[in-house]
Amino acid sequence: MKPIRTLAAVGLLSLAGTSLVHAQSYGPEDEGRRFNDGSRVVCNDVEVQRNTSDPNRVGGTAAGAVIGGLVGNQIGSGNGRKLATVGGAVAGGAIGRNVQGNRQEANGDRVVETRCERVRR
Repeated sequence: MKPIRTLAAVGLLSLAGTSLVHAQSYGPEDEGRRFNDGSRVVCNDVEVQRNTSDPNRVGGTAAGAVIGGLVGNQIGSGNGRKLATVGGAVAGGAIGRNVQGNRQEANGDRVVETRCERVRR
């Protein structure tokens, strides 16, 4: 009984793998290539922005949180001071992340990439 189950499992896996065969990428060297189903490879130049080495904006968030926490610590006394410190750190982190994102967007490198895809008609 086990060999039949194993054979059935192998058959199902092979059928499942056939749908992945069609996932293929094409490059500029394939441009104009035609297929039997009438489709062809078309390439376009696309402008893409390359940001700096900190895409998650960790530096701006951390710096903003520290500065906001220090400013918040100067306000209030007792438990109010603790709450102001935490609030200042959260607000400063959000502001720092936003500022760094705006700077990265303004200073990011823009490059042109050729992207190719198979177009079906």
